[in-house]
Amino acid sequence: MAKNLFVSAIVILALVSAAVPLSAHHSWPVSYSQLVTVKGTVTEFMWANPHPMITLEVRTNDGGIEKWLVGGPAINRMEANGWTKTTVKPGDVITGIGYQFADGQKIVRLEKAVLPDGKEIRLYGR
Repeated sequence: MAKNLFVSAIVILALVSAAVPLSAHHSWPVSYSQLVTVKGTVTEFMWANPHPMITLEVRTNDGGIEKWLVGGPAINRMEANGWTKTTVKPGDVITGIGYQFADGQKIVRLEKAVLPDGKEIRLYGR
């Protein structure tokens, strides 16, 4: 009896532990009212979950430089759309098309990217 109770407690603890990280995941706080396009030089490509992120230096109309973060879904979803950890590298000039954070931060949830060779690659399979 005590053994069964102990096993049940372990199973319940394991299930609760697995559910907590899932409930912590959130959606991107973006505005879906319009797509934005940012073109810049890759300074970093962080290939890690929960969202691989690309840091871009984007030249403004007045000649200044802005830092933008553009990212996609989890690694397994990006890989399903043809991405690898070497798809982009520092020094590449890419164009990111997606939805910007609603609060105006220079962060974009990418829908697709145009790579240095002109190839268009999607992030969400649409």
